[in-house]
Amino acid sequence: MSTYNTIRYQISEQGVASIALDQPESRNALSAQLLAELTTALAGAAGDDAVRCVVLGSTDERVFSSGANLAGFAAESTLLEKHFGTELFVSLFRTLLSYPKPTICAARGHVLAGALGIALACDLVVASEEATFGLPEIKVGAFPFMVMALLYRNVPRKKASELALLGERISATEALAAGIVNRVVAAEELDGLVAEWALALAGRSRAIMRLGKEAMAAQAEMELDEALAYLRSQLSLALSSDDIREGVAAFFEKREPRWRDA
Repeated sequence: MSTYNTIRYQISEQGVASIALDQPESRNALSAQLLAELTTALAGAAGDDAVRCVVLGSTDERVFSSGANLAGFAAESTLLEKHFGTELFVSLFRTLLSYPKPTICAARGHVLAGALGIALACDLVVASEEATFGLPEIKVGAFPFMVMALLYRNVPRKKASELALLGERISATEALAAGIVNRVVAAEELDGLVAEWALALAGRSRAIMRLGKEAMAAQAEMELDEALAYLRSQLSLALSSDDIREGVAAFFEKREPRWRDA
């Protein structure tokens, strides 16, 4: 198991990998080290057969992450160095968007700036009632350029523009209405619901989950006829698997399925 300095990583017996941002002194600012370690941990979990689901969270109950490290914006480094540094965000977003296993973001506290991009890149987001979401970059003379690619693919245009242009925070309830989160619960219920969802996801067929996630990503940018043809081929592939036969048999026999990959 790798040793990390900015995150905590652990795997449960049920196959749930928990990755918690662990830099409370900086409000989990997305430093180069944190971004690199998070991407490395995700890559490791993706290649670990023991992992069936990943949960992203924070060790700080007040904040998931405050976003990019603002000190880096004004650092005495060259423009080229700053440009190459932002590749870490691209790598992380791409990793999450093409991730072969289901991901859940446990949003407790503030989810701001680049951290909102991380939440949007996850498959599911469960938020505490106390969580807030926002893109405050405009207030410090910056703009959420990297997050925009995800923002406008997940949130209706008018709401996305409001978040980017005004830079104001919205509540968890408002984030739910905007489609940013899937569920809002009381703070004391967050861990329970996240665990419930994670165990449900971990209990599904790993092969079919991966095939389905790949299909979800691939069809998103296709024209309707192209998407239907592609998804039909993926259905035929799924129908040839041992797991779908086992799943149907278990349903009729009223028992838990025994997936071939388990």
